[in-house]
Amino acid sequence: MRRDPQNSGAVHAVLLDMDGVIFDSERRNLACWKETGEKFGLQDAEEVGRACIGANAEATERIFREHYGERISFAVFKEEAGKRFREAGRLLPVKKGAEELLSFLSSRHIPTALASSTRRETVERELKDAGLYAHFDAVICGDMVSESKPSPQIFLAAAGALGMPPKSCCVIEDSYNGVRAGHAAGMLTIMVPDLLPPTQEMREKADLILPDLLFVQKYLSGILPV
Repeated sequence: MRRDPQNSGAVHAVLLDMDGVIFDSERRNLACWKETGEKFGLQDAEEVGRACIGANAEATERIFREHYGERISFAVFKEEAGKRFREAGRLLPVKKGAEELLSFLSSRHIPTALASSTRRETVERELKDAGLYAHFDAVICGDMVSESKPSPQIFLAAAGALGMPPKSCCVIEDSYNGVRAGHAAGMLTIMVPDLLPPTQEMREKADLILPDLLFVQKYLSGILPV
């Protein structure tokens, strides 16, 4: 059941995805999938990569194998795509409003967690490189849980790490699976679309769809405790 965003009840903690929410990294990732696919004769690799948005490493490999079977080793493809991603630059571009939102949450002393499907080693490096790691009270990553989004497991783990009940948490996501996971966790779920446009399902499962994190900050400023 969706909440009425104008009467959302008490929200006391915020959980954010990373890729596509904090960092504008999905475009680079898809470009690397496309280039790697072309190298190995896989012309639809970008679309397969798009289907993997929001998935952890295990789910990504499953989607890849379901599409390509034994045509190419996933390990080989992943290594080449990762090499291209790293060669594009260590620092990732930060999404509009991300730094402002995180500073706002810190100033309000709102418990804040990252819930990303990406591996912990990568998450910590990228957040530290951007100077954003200190804003988070907890960091839960894809290799720390057994189930990938759309399972709510990662958001429930993040809420637990903050010592907060799910109903008092707000999830900020860009991917379809992320929105599904936030909805399944029973949390106020805000979609901020990145590469994936809102579908009818997203309009039904997201409590709000906002254009960027500056709008998220404006909304949260009206419902978070002072």
